[in-house]
Amino acid sequence: MFAFDIDTGDKRSLYRDLLQAAEALVVDEPDAIANMANVAALLWEYLPALNWAGFYRAKPEGLVLGPFQGKAACIRIPYGKGVCGTAAQTLAVQCIADVHAFPGHIACDAASASELVVPVVRHGRLVAVIDLDSPTPGRFDAEDVAGCSLLAERIAVHIDEG
Repeated sequence: MFAFDIDTGDKRSLYRDLLQAAEALVVDEPDAIANMANVAALLWEYLPALNWAGFYRAKPEGLVLGPFQGKAACIRIPYGKGVCGTAAQTLAVQCIADVHAFPGHIACDAASASELVVPVVRHGRLVAVIDLDSPTPGRFDAEDVAGCSLLAERIAVHIDEG
């Protein structure tokens, strides 16, 4: 069991501490699925106002559900479809204030109102996406994008199944 001292007072401190905790979890573990599971649990525990936190893994045929916290989710997402598929296809972060206004949104949980999807890329190749959903409209901002982008960059080598 791991115990972390995460400062949730402000987002800068929160993401600094989350990054350190995530690196401590994955640094000596070679199993990508175990690492995704622990990072998903860490995000779920410390990021406020989430109703889903986890990974979709990149496969040749599209994204496949990976470790997560929250309600049961869509298992497969085609590249270019929905927020996750768009992030995967474009390799660009998707920070969506209102998922219901996003063209082609895939509603795995009708309670989700906003979403942040961050591609995890290693050597120019998509490994996975980090997917965070919230029931709060406009939940995610530039600090969340920056913090989760840095997290994705740092853990990429530890969750690469290829």
